[in-house]
Amino acid sequence: MPNRTGRVPDILLLSRTTVKSAFALAFLLVLPVAAARAETGYDLWLRYLPLGDPGLRNTYRRAVTALVAPETSPTARLTRDELRRGVKGLLGVDLPVVASVQADGAVVVGTAKSVPVIAGLGWNADLDRAGSDGYVIRSATIDRRPVTVIASASEVGALRGAFHFLRLIQTRQPLERLDLVERPRIDRRLLNHWDNLDGTIERGYAGQSLWTWHELPGRVDPRIEDYARANASIGINGTVLNNVNAHPDLLTKPYLAKVAAIANMLRPYGIRVYLSANFAAPRTLGRLPTADPLDPGVA
Repeated sequence: MPNRTGRVPDILLLSRTTVKSAFALAFLLVLPVAAARAETGYDLWLRYLPLGDPGLRNTYRRAVTALVAPETSPTARLTRDELRRGVKGLLGVDLPVVASVQADGAVVVGTAKSVPVIAGLGWNADLDRAGSDGYVIRSATIDRRPVTVIASASEVGALRGAFHFLRLIQTRQPLERLDLVERPRIDRRLLNHWDNLDGTIERGYAGQSLWTWHELPGRVDPRIEDYARANASIGINGTVLNNVNAHPDLLTKPYLAKVAAIANMLRPYGIRVYLSANFAAPRTLGRLPTADPLDPGVA
């Protein structure tokens, strides 16, 4: 308020300035909090945050300029899309998809069958060594152009190789003179869910089951595809959907249709579905007098 002289006291002027400064400071302090809240953890290690070092980012941009990845199958499409998503997030570049190597820095991805130039590289022995679950990531020259090749005997192997290639960028590894041949030591790399048909999880501590049985097969929760992508990125190739203390209804036709809907979502990522079977199912579902697996009727 003005005093008797009609002037606003200096202390009030100071207070208004202080208040404005306080609001500005509070706003700046809230920004990182808001950013932190936006990071939910849902994307796990696949969030592909931009590389902060401009020099390193430009080095990678020169090494990754285009993508030769024919869409020959659903898995091949996933591989192409994952590489484009990763490069966009990490390097800020919309990676063009081209039919053939046309410039330095192309990334060639696929199998000897889907990408003929891979067949011409003479890597059969290495691809055999990697097997259908493994892959080769190697610096090469195609049409006198330096390129990076991600090759496998299978489309799923090529997808796993693509995840590995993006991991090299995420962890700031050099991309020149690459020579990697990877093959899993274990054939069946499974997650074993102890989920029940009512949506609960036996001994579970993190909410309800991912498998929304009441919606399947008509609607498949899109989180299942996110689950498949995350597992494929680290080489998981199987999932057991249900609790080891299995409910026999899971082996009935209506539930098998629901299982098939999940399997269809996981299959392009190279993940197979497994079920725990209730030992008493021949009696409870088949109305047989025994559950002896050696009994011809049970078999």
